[in-house]
Amino acid sequence: MHNDGVVGLTDAQSAALAEASHLLRQGRDAAAQARAMVTRALAMGGRIAEDIASTSDSRVREHDMALRSIAAEFAGILMMDDRTVQRRIGDARELEEMYPQTFEAGRAGVISERHQRLITEIGSSLPPEVRADFETIAIEVCRQDTPGRVKAQLEIIAARLHPRTFTERHQEARESRNVRVVDLSEGMSDLITTLPTVLAHAVYDRLTAQARSIRDARTHARQTPAVERSPFGQLIPTEVVAGDERTLDQIRADLLTDMLLTAAPCADPTRTDDGPGTLGAIRARVQVVVPALTALGTDDGPADLVGQSPIDAETARALLASTTHPLERLLTHPVTGSVVEVDTYERPAALDRYLRGRDQRCRFPGCRLPAVRCEVDHTHDRARGGATCRGNLGHLCQRHHSMKQFSPWQVRQLDGGVLEWTSPLGVVYIDRPPLPVTFVPEWEPPSAAGCGDDDPPGGPGLPADPPDREGVPF
Repeated sequence: MHNDGVVGLTDAQSAALAEASHLLRQGRDAAAQARAMVTRALAMGGRIAEDIASTSDSRVREHDMALRSIAAEFAGILMMDDRTVQRRIGDARELEEMYPQTFEAGRAGVISERHQRLITEIGSSLPPEVRADFETIAIEVCRQDTPGRVKAQLEIIAARLHPRTFTERHQEARESRNVRVVDLSEGMSDLITTLPTVLAHAVYDRLTAQARSIRDARTHARQTPAVERSPFGQLIPTEVVAGDERTLDQIRADLLTDMLLTAAPCADPTRTDDGPGTLGAIRARVQVVVPALTALGTDDGPADLVGQSPIDAETARALLASTTHPLERLLTHPVTGSVVEVDTYERPAALDRYLRGRDQRCRFPGCRLPAVRCEVDHTHDRARGGATCRGNLGHLCQRHHSMKQFSPWQVRQLDGGVLEWTSPLGVVYIDRPPLPVTFVPEWEPPSAAGCGDDDPPGGPGLPADPPDREGVPF
């Protein structure tokens, strides 16, 4: 309803909005209680792992294996990967044990989950003797406003309560520097690095200066008569430089990628006076599954960067055409998705090639680590008579390989490379060899007359029907 340009509500709309608001409040309170219940359960799991290790002489290893095992048990319930669950166990223990007031305030719905994270993140730099004071003040501040608005205020409060100088704390914070990847949609990812502020801005400034130099060269090339040479000599023709349409942000990203993938670092501990060290010779290695029709150019469906996310068909075909050593090429059947051919520059043993093509990733349920970064494991231990054959081998990452060996988790391999995992509580999880997502074209199987004696009705080397592909439990 409109009255003098003001949007109003009818009585029915007001009643409906009031009901929706009431439901929202109920849902908010129920969600707060549910989050607290999950937090408490996760924290209990962490304490159980600690208790298991308390009676062992090898406490560090026993605690780690127990924690991995419990995290994997919880992962099946939460439908998450066990590494994430293990991190959440640590976060839950921190919140419940080190910030009890914050935990209770969140459970009661006094502050939000984002407020809780803000308090624990900012409070993590404080020593235990002042943490309770910070928590009390922080909760009162958070009750008044949104997390985005109170963040700066909480940081100031923490700085005033901290007994150490900023310089001392910076030296400690430097230890947290790291690089991580966050996968986005449409075949894109964020590469994030945490560095000391002066170095981060120096990197950005250098990239910016280099990008501006390229942009200036582009401007000069566009103003240069065609008869004149490019300022880059014979490396890049003038018309190519002039046709560059990239933005400054895009040039920065391209420069960063180029230097990281091709340059040798100056700080190379393997370098000697006789020449360069070995770090510059190390090359990136990824595993990409490309449907055969995509590789041939008759289909533009995405390829699979194993363990990560899809990549576009053009990039996949460019990799297939140009790369040699870093990329292991796997071709899959357009209908069933099964591996048809493995082609790699460095030819490993045929069995290893088959296993990489079949498994593609770690074979513990929920784990996405690519097979090229995993270990080949005997499902039935070789030391106990297990055969070295495709029906008794599978890829496991170091984490889950160790967990299989040192925790109560059990595994056996069924036909077709299917792994049956049994948790310490007796819950069974099935992990099947992954098949890439493909669009199935119209398929007309050839007549049985064209088949060999040993071939199924679907044709030479092909199954009669696509295999049953039930989803994995998590």
